[in-house]
Order: sequence, then structure tokens, then C-alpha cells
Amino acid sequence: MKSLGKKIRLLRHQNGWSQEDVAKKLDISIPAFSKIETGITDVNLSRLQQISKLFDMSVVQLLTFNDSEEQKQYNTALEDAIKKLNERNEEVIELQKKVIELYEELRKTYSKPS
Repeated sequence: MKSLGKKIRLLRHQNGWSQEDVAKKLDISIPAFSKIETGITDVNLSRLQQISKLFDMSVVQLLTFNDSEEQKQYNTALEDAIKKLNERNEEVIELQKKVIELYEELRKTYSKPS
């Protein structure tokens, strides 16, 4: 059950949902959902069907969701983050160039003899 709970927690995080969000969607208390995620509570088939539907998966997909899928999703998210970071870095470099150009213009303007 702990392995299933970890999968559920990972899916919840990937969707950006809190435990409260999921508990409401499943119509259970937050502590009850927390016990599912930590593997304290055994999950019956009916609850598994609810959870898998919530994450738009079949029960089989939920149960067989494994580390390679997790790693693939992690890698995709990491690649996206690196791409965004590189784009922002390029923007910063361009802004730095503009600041230098403006500084040079100001320096030329104020260093002219009057």
C-alpha cells in the first residue's frame, strides 16, 4: 500500500493539488486521504476506481504506474524548466546590453564640454 500511496502522492503533486483538494474530490476527510497516501489505509476497489478516474487513468494504469514513467515525466518537466531558464537568461543578457548602451549614451552626453 505504501507504493500505491507514493504513486497517488506523485500524481497529486503533478496536478498541483493539495491533499484537501483531492479529499474533497473523493468526498472523504483530509486525514482519510492522508492515510491512503501514507499507506496506512488499505484501498478497496471502489476507492481505487474513484482515484484512478480522478487522475484520468484506469485502475490498471494506476497500479502499474512505475518509476520509469515517473522518471520520464520528471525529465520532461526538467527539460521544460531548463528551456525556460535559458530563455530568461537570454532576456537578461539583452537587458544588460541595453543598460550598457544607455549608460554609454549618458556618459557621452554629460562628458561633453559646455
